[in-house]
Amino acid sequence: MPVRVLIADDQAVIRAGLRIMLRADPGIDVIGEASDGLAAVRLAREPRPDVCLFDIRMPAMDGLEATRELAGPGVADPLAVVVITTFDLDEYVYRALRCGARGFLLKDAGPELLVQAVRAAADGAALIAPTVTVRLLESFAAMPAGRVAAQPIDPLTPREEDVLLAVARGRTNAEIADELRITLSTTKTHLASLMAKLNARNRVELAMWTYETGRIPRSRAGARRVGDCGR
Repeated sequence: MPVRVLIADDQAVIRAGLRIMLRADPGIDVIGEASDGLAAVRLAREPRPDVCLFDIRMPAMDGLEATRELAGPGVADPLAVVVITTFDLDEYVYRALRCGARGFLLKDAGPELLVQAVRAAADGAALIAPTVTVRLLESFAAMPAGRVAAQPIDPLTPREEDVLLAVARGRTNAEIADELRITLSTTKTHLASLMAKLNARNRVELAMWTYETGRIPRSRAGARRVGDCGR
């Protein structure tokens, strides 16, 4: 069955662009659209799409409140929501994740990352744009060291260690494959193995574990890198 997606954005041209990019993938079906948050919540509750793709700034109810209504704390049967916005603001990232979003993308992320975020959300995982990941880690690295990170039952392989460090530095899958001279599919296989071993849902959690275990000193986290969005 295709992944059924609901799009909510107050701009018709943006909805059209998202619809075209998603429908280009035969495994995704856009089943509805809304121009404001209230309509999005109403449509999402019936017929319950697999993934909701919400803009943040919408009339009547913004995308963050709509996300909270459908996926926030206390929701008995939460839906998968990916927040997508033009505004690259830390406040939006934190609020979206606290409201229950399973992904956070910028609108210039491109069709590949968009499709990957939708598929990840449908699978119960989470995807956050790598450039956003780096900034989240900057904030995390500035905090005093706290709990000791749990160690995996199965130790990481040397190649998995290489991939883990690259993720923590904000590299995309394509960049990791190029730097380590491995294929893109092999990179994805290593990432899947890392997430399973470390019980991580997304790249942010992988990178946080990297800092917690001292693989990258926190003092180095401030070296922000801005790269292309890709997974």
